[in-house]
Amino acid sequence: MKSMKFATIALCGLLTLGSCNLSNAVKGGGIGTLAGTLAGGVIGKIAGNTAVGAAVGAAVGGTTGALIGRHMDKVKAQAAAVENAKVEEITDNNGLQAVKVTFDSGILFATGKYDLNNASKQSLSKFARVLLSDPQLSVDIQGHTDSTGSDAINNPLSQNRAQAVASYLVSCGVPASQFQNVTGFGSRYPVASNATAAGKQQNRRVDIILYASQAMIDAANSGNLN
Repeated sequence: MKSMKFATIALCGLLTLGSCNLSNAVKGGGIGTLAGTLAGGVIGKIAGNTAVGAAVGAAVGGTTGALIGRHMDKVKAQAAAVENAKVEEITDNNGLQAVKVTFDSGILFATGKYDLNNASKQSLSKFARVLLSDPQLSVDIQGHTDSTGSDAINNPLSQNRAQAVASYLVSCGVPASQFQNVTGFGSRYPVASNATAAGKQQNRRVDIILYASQAMIDAANSGNLN
């Protein structure tokens, strides 16, 4: 039932959000796949729960880790070039280097809303190119709110914000299969104090976690990862 609900949100989001300047064939393929793949599951370590990458479960050696680390340095540099994106290095559940990209919901959304504004769409369109250039990246999208309001309001709001970002990236041509988890956490994981307006603004955010897929780990193990 919950997966069905997420799929419905995904389709509604794609119908109501603007789209990138891509062919209908590309966008249509993304929409069809999205409904079957976007649901909560493995949750990012950055959100205070199980580490990202837990579904991979591969044995990782030192050389493999070094190759993935070098690759993720390139990903981090590309993501850092996107306007309004804050980029940090984190570690996934396999002990591999991963990247967290944070978009401030004060930029992405109006207060209490989850529809993307034009500036946000421009930033996400640029960010989509990072994902399109690296199909072996796995992606988690995590929505957060400040503490204003109840869980009954904040939990679906954060889910809808995460879903809005995922849906728009799919409309830009990013394969829905890259998105492993699209999850809203409400106000559970603040990064700043909710006692101030500035702190609340930091807590209204969307985090995008980029980490090595099994295919990337296999490529590194075989020495074929650039």
